[in-house]
Amino acid sequence: MSGFSINLAGVWVIYRTEMMRMRRTVWQSVATPVITTALYFVVFGGAIGSRIQHVGGVKYGAFIVPGLIMLSMLTQSITNASIGIYFPKFTKTIFEILSAPLSFAEAVLAYVGAAATKSVILALIILLTATFFVPVHILHPLWMAAFMLLTSITFSLFGFIVGIWAENFEQLAIIPALVVTPLTFLGGAFYSIDMLPQPWRTVSLFNPVVYLVSGFRWSFYGIGDIGVGVSLAFTVLFMAICLTLLWWIFRTGYRLKP
Repeated sequence: MSGFSINLAGVWVIYRTEMMRMRRTVWQSVATPVITTALYFVVFGGAIGSRIQHVGGVKYGAFIVPGLIMLSMLTQSITNASIGIYFPKFTKTIFEILSAPLSFAEAVLAYVGAAATKSVILALIILLTATFFVPVHILHPLWMAAFMLLTSITFSLFGFIVGIWAENFEQLAIIPALVVTPLTFLGGAFYSIDMLPQPWRTVSLFNPVVYLVSGFRWSFYGIGDIGVGVSLAFTVLFMAICLTLLWWIFRTGYRLKP
């Protein structure tokens, strides 16, 4: 067949299957992050917020909202995408997917699309939850939506790579638990890196999460540790790197084919 075409039926089947998994694990997928967010507001908003009233002219409780959303988006995007592709490998059904009339781009679109959708839904739920605790103002809603979509898609791509790379459940969990979460906590999610003394402020600039949190916070309050253009450029660059790696993985069959 000449011209560009996409197997929408095949993409939809995988996408729907992945989304159904969210409904089957609604307590784990939705309720747990919401409860965790509420606890963050009680602990950080109550304990630290009583000592730090404002950061950059924004009440501390409202200041941490973008960081909380970004923390959940990063971990959920990576976890959902990595589990989505790892289980077919684990159960050996990956060979059915590889032999199906689906291109690698269509398979990535289905799995990454489902993971990104779940991540965005969760982010919106956490944003709604936050409004019950603090007043949240979004100065640039279109920029917020853009950062939300770019971040969820980019880190779902990264999670997809992690799922292909992982050979056991320990490797599957090590990236979100021991890499992403610490980087997020040290990436200005709960403070401004301008509050850090030198040389720690300079060291923080080597943390990629700083750029994500800063750009996302700017879309809410018009303030950020890094210029919004730099934050956006970093996100797009990381997405390009992930897409290049995925192209190489499917071209070579790395950890997909025996």
